[in-house]
Amino acid sequence: MKFIRDSLHGNLQINEFEVKLIDTPQIQRLRRIKQLGFTYLVYPGANHTRFEHSIGTMYLASRLSYGLKLPDEQRQILRVCALLHDAGHGPFSHVSEAVLKQSHEELTSKLIRESEISTILSEKYDPEEIISLIRGEGSLGQIISGDLDVDRMDYLLRDSYYTGVAYGVIDVERLIHNMKLEDNLILKSKGVQAAESMLLARYFMYPSVYQHHTTRIINSMFRRCLKQLFKEGHIDPENIYKYDDADIISIARYQEGLIGDIIHRLDNRKLFKTVYSLKLDELTNPGAIFKIEPKQIQQYEIQIAEELGVPEDYVIVDVPDYPSFDEMKTLVSSNGDLVNLSKISTIVSTLRDARFNHADLCVYLPEEYSNLAKDVSFNQLIDNPE
Repeated sequence: MKFIRDSLHGNLQINEFEVKLIDTPQIQRLRRIKQLGFTYLVYPGANHTRFEHSIGTMYLASRLSYGLKLPDEQRQILRVCALLHDAGHGPFSHVSEAVLKQSHEELTSKLIRESEISTILSEKYDPEEIISLIRGEGSLGQIISGDLDVDRMDYLLRDSYYTGVAYGVIDVERLIHNMKLEDNLILKSKGVQAAESMLLARYFMYPSVYQHHTTRIINSMFRRCLKQLFKEGHIDPENIYKYDDADIISIARYQEGLIGDIIHRLDNRKLFKTVYSLKLDELTNPGAIFKIEPKQIQQYEIQIAEELGVPEDYVIVDVPDYPSFDEMKTLVSSNGDLVNLSKISTIVSTLRDARFNHADLCVYLPEEYSNLAKDVSFNQLIDNPE
C-alpha cells in the first residue's frame, strides 16, 4: 500500500494493483498533459495535470462507493475506471480534441485495448467491462460518466483551486451523502440544492475560465497550428494520445511558415486580437450558432480574408463552446416518485437560456492586421443563423 499526497484531497491511499497501472507509460504521460491546456497564460497557477485529476477522480469514486454502500469489489473496479478515464486525452486536453475526429473517450478505449494496460487489467478484470463503465454504461458507469459524476466533481474543484476562481467550489460531501444506486444513480431530494450548486458552478466557470475571452484566442491559435501539423504530416492524428504537451510544442518550434509563426506568438504571448464579436443573446435563435458546420466556418474565414486582403490562415472565426445545460436528467427521489432534476428545478431551465448571456461568436486577427478590420461590415460576411 502506498500514499500519494494530493493538493486537493490530502493523502490518497493506492493499492499495489493501482500502482502497476499508474506506473505504465500511458498513465505517466498524463503528468505531462495540462488539465486546462493553455489557460496558464491567463491564470498562471493553472499548471495542474490530467494525472492529478485522474488520481483525484479515483479518490472521489471511492468516496461515493462508500456512500452508496457498494461491495468492495465494485468499489475497486470503479477506482480503476476513474484512474483510467482520461488516459486517451491528447496534448493540452480538450484544446486538441476540437480538431480530432475521435473524442478522448474513444481514444481512451483504443489506448486501453492496444497498450500494456489491457494486460494488467486482465489480471483481475475484463478490459471491455472497464471500457464500458468509463463510457458511462450501466448504473455503475453513471458514477464515472453521468450527470453528477465524480469526474465533474473533481475537475470543478481542482480547476477552481488552481486558477484561484472561487466559482467552482461545490458541496461534494452533501452530494455524496444524498445519492443512492438502484437501476440508476438517484439523487435524494435533500441533495437537490447541492446539485443545483454544481450546475451553477459549471455555468460560472465557463465565462470565467473555460471560455474566458483570452483563453479562446489562445486555444484557437493553437488549434490552427495543430491542424497544420496534421496537414503537413508532422504528427499522425490517429496516434495523438501518444504525444504530450512538450512533444507538440517541440515539433512545432522546428517548423517554418504558419506553424513556426503561431507557436512563436504563443511562446511570447503575442496573441491575435478580437476584431468582431456577435453576442448570441441578441439573436432570435442563439442555439443555431453551435450547429454551424466547420466548412461554413472556413467559408467565413475565406470571405473575410479576401475582403481584408490578408492570408486566409491568419483569419480565425471562433464559435463558443458552451454546454447545453439540459443534460441534468438526474433522477430525483421525491415523495416516493422518481422525477428528472430538470422537472423540479427552475435553475436548470434558466441556465439553459442564461448561457447565451456570455457567449459570442468572434473573429480574431493578428495585431498587425487588426486595423484593416475597422471599416469592414462583418455582419454582411457572416450569416446570422436564425
